[in-house]
Amino acid sequence: MSKKLGFRKALETRLKKSQVAAKKKAISIFTAMSVAHVDDEELTPGEVRNIEKALPRGDIYTGQWCDNLPHGDGKYLWTDGCMYVGEWYKGKMTGKGKFSWPSGATYEGEFKSGFMDGKGTYTGCSGDTYKGSWVMNFKQGEGAHSFSSGDRYEGEWRRGLPDGQGRYQWKNGNHYMGQWRNGLMHGNGTMIWSNGNRYDGSWEDGFPRGNGNFKWPDGSLYVGIWTKDGKDQNGTYYPAGSPSENLDWDPQQVFLEDLKDAKICTGENVSILPSQKMPNWSAMAKRSEGRQRRMVERKSKNLSYGSDITDVSTAGEGDSKVEDVVVRKPNPENSDIRQSRPQFKKIMKKQGQTISKGHKHYDLMLNLQLGIRHSVGRPGPVVSLDLRPSAFDPKEKVWTKFPPEGSKHTPPHQSCDFRWKDYCPLVFRTLRKLFNVDAADYMLSICGNDALRELSSPGKSGMFFYLTNDDRYMIKTMKKAEVKVLIRMLPAYYNHVRSFQNTLVTKFFGLHCVKLTGTSQKKVRFVIMENLFCTHYAIHRRFDLKGSSHGRTSSKPESEVDPTTTLKDLDLNYIFRLQKLWFQEFCRQVDRDCDFLEQERIMDYSLLIGFHFREVSSPCGSDVPTPTGNQDPLTEDAPRLSQASKDQFPSDRWSSVRLGTNMPARAEKTVRKSDSDSQLVGEPTGVFYDVILFFGIIDILQDYDITKKLEHAYKSMQYDPTSISAVDPKQYSKRFRDFIFKVFVEDT
Repeated sequence: MSKKLGFRKALETRLKKSQVAAKKKAISIFTAMSVAHVDDEELTPGEVRNIEKALPRGDIYTGQWCDNLPHGDGKYLWTDGCMYVGEWYKGKMTGKGKFSWPSGATYEGEFKSGFMDGKGTYTGCSGDTYKGSWVMNFKQGEGAHSFSSGDRYEGEWRRGLPDGQGRYQWKNGNHYMGQWRNGLMHGNGTMIWSNGNRYDGSWEDGFPRGNGNFKWPDGSLYVGIWTKDGKDQNGTYYPAGSPSENLDWDPQQVFLEDLKDAKICTGENVSILPSQKMPNWSAMAKRSEGRQRRMVERKSKNLSYGSDITDVSTAGEGDSKVEDVVVRKPNPENSDIRQSRPQFKKIMKKQGQTISKGHKHYDLMLNLQLGIRHSVGRPGPVVSLDLRPSAFDPKEKVWTKFPPEGSKHTPPHQSCDFRWKDYCPLVFRTLRKLFNVDAADYMLSICGNDALRELSSPGKSGMFFYLTNDDRYMIKTMKKAEVKVLIRMLPAYYNHVRSFQNTLVTKFFGLHCVKLTGTSQKKVRFVIMENLFCTHYAIHRRFDLKGSSHGRTSSKPESEVDPTTTLKDLDLNYIFRLQKLWFQEFCRQVDRDCDFLEQERIMDYSLLIGFHFREVSSPCGSDVPTPTGNQDPLTEDAPRLSQASKDQFPSDRWSSVRLGTNMPARAEKTVRKSDSDSQLVGEPTGVFYDVILFFGIIDILQDYDITKKLEHAYKSMQYDPTSISAVDPKQYSKRFRDFIFKVFVEDT
């Protein structure tokens, strides 16, 4: 009897302890526990109060709190040792503040929506210091960087790299003053060595290129044309003394000796960006609400912690350990918390129909892949960006026969007999180099084991569109007239995209033709170009904008509109707010591109826009997929960085940030006052969404030919001449710009 009493007392004691422990564990796991300065009563909307809050992942926030968000002055400490002290606005680091990394690096200055943005100073753990302007985590504008090596750069920056006018001082006393591009000396500039030697002239990618003068302290001078490889190099040496001095000085000595120590420091890498540490407060709130609801449900069902114990009546009296007779059921508090999170990702079926065997265009796809593999893989001359006029000659074509049994230059294949034509192959090979397209990756995307996908034509042209499986390239069939326009404008197009690396016009990578042999003699012409929407972000809305109103609305009823629907001008219900420097660059580039298209007599082009809502709950509805995958929703909207800045910040293998690609912005909802076509841009409502923007100018191969002139004359008699698409290129360009500059505005 005494043994039974002792056993029961021990069991009761054990149960009480387990209940207390379980309760503490539940509280620590399922609540964001307020540990100081917080009353149990709820805050009224708009009320600001000082709190100290322990957040679910162990992070701690101390400071002003309003509407369940940090708002005002506050300090946030992450579990990994990162810390932010400064101003907050509606849950985002905005205003003046200081961010510290565990390594000892710090940034002190202005923030905007979690980004380093404005004036600020970054001090690295190795001694690097940058003081100047920032735009969305990038050094941009005026700034000075003192490197730990002893070097120093002072001048203009762009996307984290020296770009524009600047001065670089090396530790050894050498210095360069002049123009920069993408972190390298590029343009006109002067290099002065510590020994008194001096070069004045043109630079390209960090080396003298073109006209330049080299001067010695004694007055000797070399004047000529400079090239790194020495092929086109020539010039004249003017000695300071008697003419009998050595006149055979080799300018290559500058490349081999004088510039070998002129390395440009890149600075230290930043381990993680402040914007990547921004908590997703809405996801936290939803998770907290779910936990509270589950706890209420458990209480309502009278589920006590003691009910986890199974029947102990069968326990033997001689059992020496209470734990031997206590068998716990699976405890929901101990399960993986991620299982209770809502799954924001829905698998999106890729757009288009896969071209498999039996498809009516299967043989055409095989022909295309065989031709591309042959064209790109064929050995060619070393690519130079300086092309001769003969490379643009319309007669510059290469025909290749592809018999099924193979030939000396082509492999055997299972498709039909066909001929393959390359238009201006050297020009397009050079364009691929200019656009940083790797030949092996290009062939793998188009000619790999994965089939292409066919899209139905979104326009009235009736042309077919194909996408590579990795979404990087789009292939479009073309009319003969479009091919003629592209070849005609190819020299001007090449010069334009070479001059303006941020151009928004379509990037073309190849122009080809497949001619089937036999009775049909059918020709299929097509162009390979960049897919604007190649991204791991889901594109939630897409618009094709021209600035005209006649017929510029989607044919689908609103209930059938989905993320793959291309909407038009009269469907537009947003304006896009860009940060000041991005907006200025956008306006400049649109002006440049429109001037180019106007000069080439091109019209009927569009600005294609796609955007991704960064909020978990977007206005497109709860079933809109987001790109989180198995990623935590708290970090889904971490910004991606450009390839050009990977020495400054952590790179992202998926994306780059540049004008028109992966651009963070704010979309403001608009409402049109009436159904009148005269109002293309609605009135702003003050409702904002954080978005990622993708855009570019497409359909640039329609010139103002006789067909379009007749269309203009005919439609002008029926409709308002200003509302139709077919207008003179000059008028089209002006109308297009006026409209686009209303859709894109500066974010103030």
